Amino acid sequence: MNNMRVTKRTALYCLVAGVVLQGCGLFGGGASSDNGELIGAQNRQGWEMTRPFGMVAVPSGTFHMGQADEDVAATQINFNKQVTISAFFMDETEITNNEYRQFTEELTEGSEVDIPAGLSVADLIPDTTVWIRDFTHHYGDPMLNYYWSHPAFDEFPVVGVDWKAAKYFCQWRSQHLNDFRQEVGLPIMPGFRLPSEAEWEYAARGGRDMNRYPWGNPYIRNVKGCLLANFKPGRGNYFDDGFPYTAPVATFFANDYGLYDMSGNVAEWCEDAYNPSAVPLVWDLNPTYNDDRIEHKVVRGGSWKDIAYFLETGTRSYEHQDTARSSIVLRCVMDYFGRSAGFEF
Repeated sequence: MNNMRVTKRTALYCLVAGVVLQGCGLFGGGASSDNGELIGAQNRQGWEMTRPFGMVAVPSGTFHMGQADEDVAATQINFNKQVTISAFFMDETEITNNEYRQFTEELTEGSEVDIPAGLSVADLIPDTTVWIRDFTHHYGDPMLNYYWSHPAFDEFPVVGVDWKAAKYFCQWRSQHLNDFRQEVGLPIMPGFRLPSEAEWEYAARGGRDMNRYPWGNPYIRNVKGCLLANFKPGRGNYFDDGFPYTAPVATFFANDYGLYDMSGNVAEWCEDAYNPSAVPLVWDLNPTYNDDRIEHKVVRGGSWKDIAYFLETGTRSYEHQDTARSSIVLRCVMDYFGRSAGFEF
């Protein structure tokens, strides 16, 4: 204890002496505001991580990524692997027609975000012909003519958006937010992006490790007999869940993280390139499989036209990055800066 007092007293004497010597110009300059101590750069802007509008907090944690039931298709592409995921924010619903329309209207007015090479504004407008092209001998005219343009569908998930357009939407959304923040003197936020396949699966499980569906195990109906998602039950009974095609977002119950439609309604693009052997190759901390040579990208969650197998949290699927479908959409994520303990849900 006495040694500690002597040390602190000695340090104080040295500090005072240093100030005097600096004032005399003995160390090559005038008096320093930091008294010669390493105190970090001053006048730095404060920072507070805020939850973006329409997003929910997904806390960090560890889970078993992979199939949650038997591999009925014998794919052998998704064996279980323990993975740790950092905290992030995620859109509580899929991006809706009206939300995407905000993006396209700004594009047509002239966005300052550079459009990637090989893309045009037309490539970023939802392709309504998917309602005809995706199905053989299908009467899709009402959806073709009205799904994107009519206000009756504003709160339905946008479709007809390929992976490249989804990526650019995230880029535009990031700049749209941060341009405003800089205008009002706030520091920028992390950019929006597509979720990694691991992040998507972790979020879809909602903290229910090894469960087959976001709502748990093992059924697709609740105790009242109501279906728990919008999909294709049976062998073509599309309307049994109340909707022959897509449903308005957040129609069905959210999972334990507050995320809606993680299974069914519309499947969702992920960041990862699709590789059937990716699981043993990727790291077990925030894994993402990146390979620009692979043009197939991971799609997760199943859709209104899929059977229950594709609704399982561990089922992997994919689509070509340049292909838009009536059954695939996106939701964005944002990195969380800071310790997730006490992370508000």
